[in-house]
Amino acid sequence: MIALRLRRLARVSLAAALVAGTLGYVTADAATLTVNVSARGNQRSTWQDAFDKFKKANPDVDLKVTYITEEAYKVQMGGWLATDPPDVVSWHDGERMAYYAQRGLLEDLTPDWNKNGWSQQYASVKEASTYKGKQYAAPLGYDAYGFFYRKDLFEKAGVKSEPKTWDEFLDACKKLKASGVAPIAVAARDSWTLAAWFDYLDLRINGNEFHQKLMAGEIPYTDARVKKVYTAWKTLIDDHYYIDNALSYDLDSIAPFLVSGKASMMLMGTFFSASIPASVKPQTGFFRFPVIDANVPMAEDGPVNVLLIPAKAKNKTDARKLLAFMEQPQINADLARGWGQLPSNSQAAEPEDPISKVGFQTLANTKGGIAQFYDRDMQKEMADEGMKAMQQFYSDPSQLDAILTRLETTRKRIYKK
Repeated sequence: MIALRLRRLARVSLAAALVAGTLGYVTADAATLTVNVSARGNQRSTWQDAFDKFKKANPDVDLKVTYITEEAYKVQMGGWLATDPPDVVSWHDGERMAYYAQRGLLEDLTPDWNKNGWSQQYASVKEASTYKGKQYAAPLGYDAYGFFYRKDLFEKAGVKSEPKTWDEFLDACKKLKASGVAPIAVAARDSWTLAAWFDYLDLRINGNEFHQKLMAGEIPYTDARVKKVYTAWKTLIDDHYYIDNALSYDLDSIAPFLVSGKASMMLMGTFFSASIPASVKPQTGFFRFPVIDANVPMAEDGPVNVLLIPAKAKNKTDARKLLAFMEQPQINADLARGWGQLPSNSQAAEPEDPISKVGFQTLANTKGGIAQFYDRDMQKEMADEGMKAMQQFYSDPSQLDAILTRLETTRKRIYKK
């Protein structure tokens, strides 16, 4: 009898333990907030500082952050969202965001925009965060693009001022090359860095309206206006104004060219400012991409980085809490400053960094429109093929006609236009 009672007590105790364990698991899981972030090495401390502030303000949330390199992140993003995603992911606005919203993989954040006053604070980037009338993204910082350059190398080569026109730019390149310095550094191993060149040449030669139609698949790649962009680009390659073996370098390995004075200029977003050592910053300037056709309104790339909540996220309550925290003006400004970016919150203080100030004023005074960036404005498959083609073109510009014909075949297949 005693043995029977002991066995019954053991079964009851085991059942109670299982129930308690199960409840404990649910409670712990509900309080755990998982976040995946795309970050280069020098960006992690800025992210972590913001996350530490969130944890201090929300001690009940068990925050788990995973940092992933940018190129690996792009490859893995779709798989996460479709299967077992974290609760919050960092990403990009525009077509990049819309691609996943269209497939039902993102949480609708329209109620958060309305509740938290984001429509007023983030008015300038609301359109880029919207798909079919609903907002799916919480904006963070954004970048202005232009030329980082070494003032001392310009002076040594006899370049008197920042080039304002394409002819002045070409003249500067000629003088810099003659002085023994590579005029332009480009991290062509990362194909998107070449896309920045295509964007700006197209925006300056054909304007933003044409550019957006091309991004939407409405214009053939065999159009003479597209070839005109590549022809202007070909001049820089043929005249050897870029560093040697550019296809061997990614963004993380290109900074030393400017720091050591082996190259004088680099077309890049303001975030790159954070990669420049303090010892070199006084000699580093930043100027707008020059005018090519004075009759074309000046447009710029101003890509916005964002946070998203996947539709299949498990802890959406705390995910929304994190987004609301990160969207505060001061946090938004702190993130932007740490990344060398511009705050997208209208209530955030204007950046103090001299390069960021130039970028801020450039975008604030842009009349010709603001694009999101080549692979953020375009359907993903077409963007991937387009950037692969840019690397092929950079490697052998003589193949331009064949490359454009192949891109046109791809455009017809993807867009069926």
